[in-house]
Amino acid sequence: MQASDNRRKITVGIFIFLGLAIFVVGVFTLGSQKKAFVNSFTVDVIFDDIQGLKSGNNVWFSGVKIGTIKKIQFYGTSQVQVFLNIEEQAHKYIHKDAAASISSDGLIGNKIIVITGGTPKFPFVEDGDRLRVNSTLSTDDIMKTFQVNNKNLVEVTSDFKILAKSLVEGKGTAGTLLTDQQVAEDFKKIVANLKNTTASANKMAAELNTFSKTLNTKGGFADKVLTDTVVFARLQSSVDELQKTAGSAAALTENLNKASAKLNQSDNAIGVLLNDQKTAEQVKAIMLNMETSSKKLDENLEALQHNFLLRGFFRKKAKAEAEGNKQ
Repeated sequence: MQASDNRRKITVGIFIFLGLAIFVVGVFTLGSQKKAFVNSFTVDVIFDDIQGLKSGNNVWFSGVKIGTIKKIQFYGTSQVQVFLNIEEQAHKYIHKDAAASISSDGLIGNKIIVITGGTPKFPFVEDGDRLRVNSTLSTDDIMKTFQVNNKNLVEVTSDFKILAKSLVEGKGTAGTLLTDQQVAEDFKKIVANLKNTTASANKMAAELNTFSKTLNTKGGFADKVLTDTVVFARLQSSVDELQKTAGSAAALTENLNKASAKLNQSDNAIGVLLNDQKTAEQVKAIMLNMETSSKKLDENLEALQHNFLLRGFFRKKAKAEAEGNKQ
């Protein structure tokens, strides 16, 4: 009986010891996770919306857990003040211009606070300081954006479905191009013509390039015209002479125009002869009389040659002309 009681006491003692050991290990484990037994300092942040943050959530810096959320309370009219318990060893990395933002531990994990260290030109943060807020997109905002994008994607897919159906049915220009063989052949011809046109344009560009190179040939006419001042001066002088000749020709043409205009007027002799019918008839009559008179004169001269008084004179004259021809 005594031995069984002692055995029972020993068993109970062992269980109590094991329970106390488990309790102590649990306390130290939880304390280490919550940084309860580490020297720390406190800072606070004012948020407009904490997005479900709770006391005890973690605080991260450069991907390392450096503390926990100590307390959450309302601030002002609608803001929330969050107190952060940060371990002392992270003190030398966080500056006064550091900023805090709300994020998630994974895509659907617990909410956490992420601190950026700031710049070295500012001093280190001190106990009781307030960090500024770094405004970033929250997970909820990202999910809302995803929802909007999904809605837009559904609309685009629906529109594309309608477009594909119209293409298959041959509606519209693109549908006609895909389904009408004649239109497709015409389009091929257009592309071929464009190809030929492009080839011709390339050929013309090459020829223009060759021509421009010949213009730059040293000693050529174009080079002399563009570079030799003497040749250019001569060309300019020739152009001036051509301009003077053109001016003279213009003056001559103007004078001829004036003269031709005079021919159509009756205030001058030639104009009267050309335009006055009566004067023209008189001139014709005068010419006719002169012709008749000349014929009569010839007849009179012929009669004189046969006259016995002048016959010797004309014979001597004819004989002298004959001797002159012989000599």
